Amino acid sequence: MVQRLDGRGIGHITVHLYSYYLQQAHGIPTLLIPGALRRRMVLVYMACTLALVWSTHAWATIYQDIVWHQLVPSGWNPTQSLRGLRSFTRLPDSDPRAQAMMDKLRSAWDEAPTVSSFDGHDVRIMGYVVPLESGPSGIREFLLVPYFGACIHTPPPPANQIIFVRLESPAKDIRTMSTVRVSGTLVVDRATWNLGVSGYHLKAASVEKYPPR
Repeated sequence: MVQRLDGRGIGHITVHLYSYYLQQAHGIPTLLIPGALRRRMVLVYMACTLALVWSTHAWATIYQDIVWHQLVPSGWNPTQSLRGLRSFTRLPDSDPRAQAMMDKLRSAWDEAPTVSSFDGHDVRIMGYVVPLESGPSGIREFLLVPYFGACIHTPPPPANQIIFVRLESPAKDIRTMSTVRVSGTLVVDRATWNLGVSGYHLKAASVEKYPPR
């Protein structure tokens, strides 16, 4: 006959299991402990166990997966900076007017607005590596960009599409233009580098090649 366990039945089983644990693990003769006291001990044990499980879960960081277009403010159109550029395409690079137009475009992209609501958020994002600092132990600082060749083979993208990444420890298995997924705390922080202007700073907790092997 199969007997359904109600709350009381489960409670009795829990008491017996804990009594067995006390006797086997600590050599405590639980038969000498009054039943009411045993039940209170079980409740305390269960409460401590649940508290430990909950605290472990609470401290685990949950990263929000984001994509690059989310880092661009709604309503900001980078192509607005290109208006009037067509009339300068036939000018030689040495023409002062062509240079002035390119300087205007570069300034607009370097000052591209960021999304303040991401400040302080734990995020995870995929991109390409442009090393800033590397050594025998690996790469620790780099720019993360949304497409292959940015900042190296092509001009840098707008500042809101460049993230400065600093790792807690150097990574040996990444190099220039490696595809990676980086997790960490995102901070709105504009900085100027030789290779471009970054609008964000990612205090990275981890970096992994993407797709994972």
